[in-house]
Amino acid sequence: MPKLYIEEYRRALAGKSVLIACREGILRDHFSDIIADIKFLTRQGIVTTLFHNMSNRFANQKHFRELAARLSDTRIIRLSPEVDFYDQVLDFYHQIHKLIFLERKCLIDKQGRRLNALTTAGARHQAGDMADLIANINVKGMVERVCQKIEAGNCERVHILPAGKKTIKHELFTIEGSGTIIANNFTETFSQVGTMKEAEIVAGILSSYRHRGFLKTRSTAYILGHKNNFYVTKIDAIIVGCVEKIIIDDDTVELGAVAISTKFRNQRIGLFMVDAFIEEMISEGYHRFISLTNNPKLQVLYHHLGFDQQTPSELQCRQNLSEGVTMFVKSIA
Repeated sequence: MPKLYIEEYRRALAGKSVLIACREGILRDHFSDIIADIKFLTRQGIVTTLFHNMSNRFANQKHFRELAARLSDTRIIRLSPEVDFYDQVLDFYHQIHKLIFLERKCLIDKQGRRLNALTTAGARHQAGDMADLIANINVKGMVERVCQKIEAGNCERVHILPAGKKTIKHELFTIEGSGTIIANNFTETFSQVGTMKEAEIVAGILSSYRHRGFLKTRSTAYILGHKNNFYVTKIDAIIVGCVEKIIIDDDTVELGAVAISTKFRNQRIGLFMVDAFIEEMISEGYHRFISLTNNPKLQVLYHHLGFDQQTPSELQCRQNLSEGVTMFVKSIA
């Protein structure tokens, strides 16, 4: 079960408007779960709107009454079932902060892996693969419409989630997320770990790598006790990546515990974070940077940033502590 970080994520979302859009069949199949998620959002001070296209027939009157009774703090908008649902949702408001589409399945790539965070360019790049994997032809067109609205500056974030129990809660209040976010305004900041809650989130990100065997996890107590050596990257004031400073000698520092949250992998967050770490360490007087990893994606990143795959003789003692792990070195005059 993903760990919820309610306090941290609530600060970023409280007072903001979140639109949830759900077609009739999906709303019927997941009625109670969707209501429970929306009620949770309103309890966090989030302004909610629910779009649906349930037809106005006698069999649905009970659902209408229950929606009105249980979601009294949510604006409920019934759209015409005769007109394209996605067009109606995207055109209803000129300006949108955060929009969530609930679907049957999450978006996946051709390897069957969930697509986590995409820019509009990334969404279009993936569109060809999506076409063979998404059964609903309207969803394919919706992704393009979403990209157009974001690029026009009329929408900040769109989430496409598989409907289910706590899906919305896990997307908005956990490190891992539950679906796909499409946006172009990911703004990163880089800073030291400062609080117990931040230490907990870093520990959570690191624990997600445990089964991969690429790095050793750190406990919250360890991170808090060494918080001056832990740095984080944040998006919208939420931690999405971390790196540990390990001093080797007066001129050399190691990048340890380099990790990105599941939701934001493959979004160049690692590039930003390593560059920011190096810039910070240069200001502290370090000029040689090393990292030891067998993570293929991190190795590609280091090659891209000009690191050399080598073990200098004076660093052999450090290499011996991690036998079988590749060392990368970069020196800056």
